Amino acid sequence: MAMQLEEEGGLQNNYTKDGTVDLKGDPILRCKRGGWRACSFIGVYEVLERMAYYGISSNLVLYLTKKLHQGTVKSANNVTNWVGTIWMTPFLGAYAADALLGRYWTIAISCIIYLLGMSLLTLSVSLPSLKPPTCQDTNINNCQKASTLQLAVLFGALYTLAIGTGGTKPNISTIGADQFDDFDPKEKNQKLSFFNWWMFGIFSGTLFANTVLVYIQDNIGWSLGFGLPTLGLLISITVFLAGTPFYRHKVLCGSPFMKMGMVIVAAIRKMKVAVPNDSKELYELDLDEYAKNGKFRIDSTPGLRFLNRAAVKTSSTDAWMLSSVTQVEETKQMLRMIPVMIITIVPSTMIAQTNTLFVKQGTTLDRKIGSFKIPPASLSGFITISMLISVVLYDKFFVRIMQKWTNNPRGITLLQRMGTGLIFHIIIMIIASITEMYRLKSAKEFGLVNGGQIPLTIFILLPQFVLMGVADAFLEVAKIEFFYDQAPESMKSLGTSYSTTSLGIGNFLSSFLLSTVSDLTSRNGRQGWILNNLNASHLDYYYAFFAIINFVNFIFFLVVLKFYVYKAEVSDSMEVLAEELQKMKAPNQEVSST
Repeated sequence: MAMQLEEEGGLQNNYTKDGTVDLKGDPILRCKRGGWRACSFIGVYEVLERMAYYGISSNLVLYLTKKLHQGTVKSANNVTNWVGTIWMTPFLGAYAADALLGRYWTIAISCIIYLLGMSLLTLSVSLPSLKPPTCQDTNINNCQKASTLQLAVLFGALYTLAIGTGGTKPNISTIGADQFDDFDPKEKNQKLSFFNWWMFGIFSGTLFANTVLVYIQDNIGWSLGFGLPTLGLLISITVFLAGTPFYRHKVLCGSPFMKMGMVIVAAIRKMKVAVPNDSKELYELDLDEYAKNGKFRIDSTPGLRFLNRAAVKTSSTDAWMLSSVTQVEETKQMLRMIPVMIITIVPSTMIAQTNTLFVKQGTTLDRKIGSFKIPPASLSGFITISMLISVVLYDKFFVRIMQKWTNNPRGITLLQRMGTGLIFHIIIMIIASITEMYRLKSAKEFGLVNGGQIPLTIFILLPQFVLMGVADAFLEVAKIEFFYDQAPESMKSLGTSYSTTSLGIGNFLSSFLLSTVSDLTSRNGRQGWILNNLNASHLDYYYAFFAIINFVNFIFFLVVLKFYVYKAEVSDSMEVLAEELQKMKAPNQEVSST
């Protein structure tokens, strides 16, 4: 009998404690699902999907310029507006996953839409009737523009693709992180490395896109150059579906927007109600209610005290009049993250330049290495290579060194890591401005102000690309991990969408700034900063302007860093995790000593 109880207890311990289930909603054994095995399918999907996406976005500005005969500002803005939409639609995908379908089914359905958009896009660049005739005139104003139908098919495909990515992007990394049980010390420690290797996988796919695919597009043809990403996406979807038997799934928790709305409405409706000094007098569910569902109960915090009114007990128990303390704290946490999201918008605007103005700069420089001609967009591959190397060095060396100084399992805090990335962005734009000054000076010396290829190697642009990869290793990795970690358990997809939203707004901001600066600097008969002929432009002024914006943004970051309060259960669990890992190492040390 005792053995039977012991076996049952051991079996019970093998179940995950974080509330994950299978697709049928049944509890699952930890050894059967999840962990790195499940993540391998998700990781392969992300590598191939990112290869597909960047295979389109990296070189799109040149397709719009060379094939649709659009000018510098218009082509760049068309790209950044589309990319902005790509990164904004995840809000819808996060809502669908958290409230309606769950992450798995949201991803599966969105993949179908994604594949439809990619297929239509490949057709649009392949059929002669869907493109304007070829034009060799260096002045694109003399070339025939694309018809309304041709533009409708191309942009219809691009924005269909955007809807598809909206369902996959906020959920694929989240379902990957869901494969690790926060209540198991070993798995929680593994999750600390997950986002580093997740970004490693993303940039592996990006590297292939920025080298092989852009070369094919520039030198062989756009049909094959867009067809291969479409095939890659099809394979990625197949791999993701093949991993279905191994995935863990979070139980639906309802609409995060409605939960937050209930708290805000309840607080407003009880504006005149006094908040008790003792937080124990506020309304809260029993601890068992949270424990049985694998969730955290959050204690009341003094910040955003106005919202505490929602948990003040009154005669009404209506959901729009009374919220639990945990629900209030979840809402507070989502609101606290907004300033951090705002901080990441400016660097997202800088990232937008890598696929637009940086690429256009490359077209004006000498791209030959012997008989080989480097595609301008392939320099983005150095962002990827730099980022991959930086992530490995960060995860294998920097974290371990800093752990000894800070006793933090992450080495440094997520915000400190993001701040380091922000400093790199300031340096990048200063270097970009100086490099552009040198390029323009050379254009004058060689008499090429009116246009033409400057006899300078394209590799003079290399420093700004390489440093962008280093910045991504700090900022972008920390950003996605921060918004996942700091989001409440029931709002993980919405939290992850914060990171994509900042990218979306950053791209829209890029379009706004480019159009505004181009317009303002060309008034009253003056020569503008951004022209179709970059040799007569002043991108050096534009990049210097960006450096100033980044500096101001960094000052704002320091203010947010000073006042930001980490989510209680996360910051506390970091300390607990460090203690638990130390205990796990202790028996091994004793054995080795004997």
